[in-house]
Amino acid sequence: MTEKYKIYLSEDMKSRLINDAELFEFTKKNESVNLNAFLKTLIVNYFDRYRHDSEKLMANILQDLTSITSISDRDAARLADKIVRTYIKNDLFQSGKSSAVTLTVSGSSYEIIKIIENNLLKDTSLSQYLKDMFNSYLSIPRSEREAIIFNDTYEDITRALKEHKILSFTNTTSGDDLSYLVEPYVIAPSKEEQCNYLICMDRNSRKPRTFRISRLRSVFVTADTFPIDPEIQKELREKAIRSPHSVSLTVQAVVRLNKYGVRKFKAITKNRPIVSKIEGDLYFFDWPELQLEEYFKRFGRDAIVIKPESLKERIKKFYYYGLREYNK
Repeated sequence: MTEKYKIYLSEDMKSRLINDAELFEFTKKNESVNLNAFLKTLIVNYFDRYRHDSEKLMANILQDLTSITSISDRDAARLADKIVRTYIKNDLFQSGKSSAVTLTVSGSSYEIIKIIENNLLKDTSLSQYLKDMFNSYLSIPRSEREAIIFNDTYEDITRALKEHKILSFTNTTSGDDLSYLVEPYVIAPSKEEQCNYLICMDRNSRKPRTFRISRLRSVFVTADTFPIDPEIQKELREKAIRSPHSVSLTVQAVVRLNKYGVRKFKAITKNRPIVSKIEGDLYFFDWPELQLEEYFKRFGRDAIVIKPESLKERIKKFYYYGLREYNK
């Protein structure tokens, strides 16, 4: 069965949901954002948790009301519902403008919508119920939201970690159907808690690798196990803490920043490396080389790599080839 529903969301909520759909790569064939597919997945994967949390909250409020006042159960239930709607699910702080979204559901999402319609609406509309659910979802840190949307992937990885099983999967960034076999060691959120990464050892190259979990496809827990190497485990856990999105070779680097570079370093916080020490205009880092390259490429002449030579050459080539293309 397939059915269409019209729901009304504030512009702010719709924008934030689209941002998640885009980040988690829910796209149509023309590469535009597929908000409908994302919302269907959200409803299926978050419904049980949302219902449980809502019921638990209501039960706790009811218990508190009846324990401290001489109020009937019926009046306590009404007051509890009013408290939740006024102070917890109130979205008056959002933009007053609303936007209609057509939600097309089928399969599991259709069944959940029917459960909501038949059992949970009471004095509210389906649109408001879903709006409350989406608002609850958006109140959670994005790294946890990723775990909700990709629940099946997380469950498989968690089982592989617990049982020391080898994982097989494909990766959307590879651009092909290349399958990876890895020994999983840790799941870690990025520094800004935007996404989560699987840090592992590649079975073929015997090198550490990192994969953004929302980009994994066809995840399969094999029957094969692997022995945990304490040294590798220690190394990968350290990388997980420092820079889970990059497990490249760690280098000792020195970068000279002019006054504009210092301002940029303070302002550009995404994937910013941690400074080991500062001596005048020289900034010292003990950090993965690839991450240093990606970070300081944004600084232009305001950051000059002194060492190592390999990092210096990487950035010089980046600017050289860019200039060559602009001069054509």
